[in-house]
Amino acid sequence: MLRLKTAVGCLACLLAGLLSSCGGGGGGAQLASDKLAQICMAPRSGVDPYTGKRYTDRAGTLGSEQRWLDAYMHEIYLWYPEIPGVNASAYSLAAYGSVYDAMAAYFKALRTPAITSSGKRKDPFSFVYPTDEWNAQSSEGLSVGYGMQIRLVANRPPRQAVVVAVDAGTSADAQGIARGAQILAIDGVDMVNDGTQAGVDTLNAGLFPASAGEQHRFNIQDFGSSGTRELVLTAQSFTERPVPLVKTLETASGKVGYILFNDHIATAEGALYEAVQQLSAAGIQDLVLDLRYNGGGYLDIASELAYMIAGASATQNKVFERLSFNDKNPRAAGDAATPFHATAQGFDASLPEGTALPQLNLQRLYVLLTGDTCSASEAVINSLRGVDVDVVLIGETSCGKPYGFYAQDNCGISYFAIEFSGTNAKGFGDYADGFTPTCAVDDDYSHEPGDAGEGMLAAALSYRQSGVCPGNAKRASLSGGRLLRSPVKENAWRRR
Repeated sequence: MLRLKTAVGCLACLLAGLLSSCGGGGGGAQLASDKLAQICMAPRSGVDPYTGKRYTDRAGTLGSEQRWLDAYMHEIYLWYPEIPGVNASAYSLAAYGSVYDAMAAYFKALRTPAITSSGKRKDPFSFVYPTDEWNAQSSEGLSVGYGMQIRLVANRPPRQAVVVAVDAGTSADAQGIARGAQILAIDGVDMVNDGTQAGVDTLNAGLFPASAGEQHRFNIQDFGSSGTRELVLTAQSFTERPVPLVKTLETASGKVGYILFNDHIATAEGALYEAVQQLSAAGIQDLVLDLRYNGGGYLDIASELAYMIAGASATQNKVFERLSFNDKNPRAAGDAATPFHATAQGFDASLPEGTALPQLNLQRLYVLLTGDTCSASEAVINSLRGVDVDVVLIGETSCGKPYGFYAQDNCGISYFAIEFSGTNAKGFGDYADGFTPTCAVDDDYSHEPGDAGEGMLAAALSYRQSGVCPGNAKRASLSGGRLLRSPVKENAWRRR
């Protein structure tokens, strides 16, 4: 079940800790490793439904795929001199059970083992993902699940898993699950206290269903309730809404726009265009951009959004993000910078490529952020500061990921190895420990995002009025933690 091996990346690393205590652009350059590519133990045949081109796979062995990966990593990996010596034969079918799992483990072993000065792993970001699932998520926003986002607040028993958002029309919505609900048990396994491997496996299976139609039994406690209830959730395939809410708030000092932006996937291009047009027509004076659950995505879409916020005058002849590659990567010569895009780049079929983007021409921006605000979302913040937009941060420290990559398919597995670091127009890109908020405020589960009474938005509106952080944003029992989501949702990608 490939989804359980990849999509639970966040949960797997977090729960591993639990158990121990009781885990774009150009890209057309030719690589020397291309000669070893698509020699597969299980070659694909027919036509790729996403590219319309025939697969070029040839028959090979697991060793063929490993030789390609080793050559590829030594060409493009940002920290290739730090790749450790790895015995590829240790990553066998006998040891790992499948080609995917063996290659995922081998890839992980090739990452730099270095630690940063703050004690963090230098590269906790590079990952692999099934190519068909990557294409579905990044291009169409298709996911299989119950339609709820879950944050693991406490990563040691007693754990806390809280629902932070629910998509309308999904199984979770139909069962009346709402923001702030806590998950207490799944399929009879105690989510709070169970520390066995069998228990963790059951929790993973329930949290990340492998296919539509799969059913699992949840015991939950609704926000503010002392009682619990048991219900059955049915997994379904659904299309994510990257921009679920856009509104204008009337204040005593003028109109304030609000955009809840959750994902830099392809369909976000048209949704952001419509959002900015709507707020421009409303005549807003300021904007609150809610990125609290936005883990990143396409850098080109981040560039479009930054342009629409700052406008042509502020961004003219300025770089959105300048990229630094290793000294061997052939992509460096033709893809060293991302400009502020003034026109649509053709990600979303609803918005013709080349369409002029609307502009808000703002000199100040209020951003709501948490530890789940990563990568391309952080690039929006950094790039706007690079052109002297005053970016006021409300919430928690962001995740800290000034790096990105291209997705590279080989034999049905997409490899996401860190290829570049990014800096803004002023040359700044040192935020590996995240952006610190101007005002530290907890995520408020007693209100929906976009409600003027919700803690983070209320703090932004208060700071806008007074220039002083509110003094009543106390730490709530359910604050902090990280969203349980695929690594695809926490990165900056360039497209080929």
